[in-house]
Amino acid sequence: MYRFLLTSRWWGINVFVLLAIPFCIFMGSWQLSRFEGRVQDHRDATERVTTDRHEAARPLRDLLPVDKATSGRQATATGRYGKQLLVPDRDLDGKRGYYVLTLLRTDGGKALPVVRGWLPGSAGTAKAPAAPTGEVTVTGALQASETPGDDGVSAQGGLPAGQTGAISSAALVNLVPYDVYDAWITLDKADSGMTAVPAKAPTDSGLDLKAFQNLGYTGEWFVFAGFVVFMWFRLLRREVEFARDAEMGLVAEEDESVTV
Repeated sequence: MYRFLLTSRWWGINVFVLLAIPFCIFMGSWQLSRFEGRVQDHRDATERVTTDRHEAARPLRDLLPVDKATSGRQATATGRYGKQLLVPDRDLDGKRGYYVLTLLRTDGGKALPVVRGWLPGSAGTAKAPAAPTGEVTVTGALQASETPGDDGVSAQGGLPAGQTGAISSAALVNLVPYDVYDAWITLDKADSGMTAVPAKAPTDSGLDLKAFQNLGYTGEWFVFAGFVVFMWFRLLRREVEFARDAEMGLVAEEDESVTV
């Protein structure tokens, strides 16, 4: 009854199944490892943001350009505060408010965006405390430039004068009259009664959309493996039923009745 398994047609089916199942399992396991790796990256990045606060600050130039290894590290820079901007619609501890962003003009000529703190309410220049005068040395967590549309970063345009939606050199190039570092820092201790803004974990190192896509692909590959097994058994059962009917002469009778 199972002699049909030795036919060329079933040899092809069996070879396909024997190759497809391990391939699907391998791809599912690989996608799962990618998801687990992103989970671990998220944990490491979160822990690093906390531990970096207790490390000795290093000069800004030693930590540039910002990457996963330097994001969140304590940086220090010296200069004079210049133009001040507000970054609206920023949440902190479940409350809506805004960042007070001041450009620190360093001796090298470039300006470093410094988030001096957070204030509740809507952005308004009258509420923002003025920056200290004279030469100052700032210390804070180094952060990569923001991208509009990212988590917590507004993508809307047409903001009032004196405001910016994102903290990045691309967003600030038309708002300030000097070159800007492709990075920014958030002070460990906020100025003038403001609340310090905690550092964020590096982008692409957490439970973002890509991570959950990996998890979704994991499920799909294992479902494919199960589907291959299901279809193989379904085809086998149909073939066995067909062979049994042929032995009993039922197939031939059906063929004759159809001919009539």
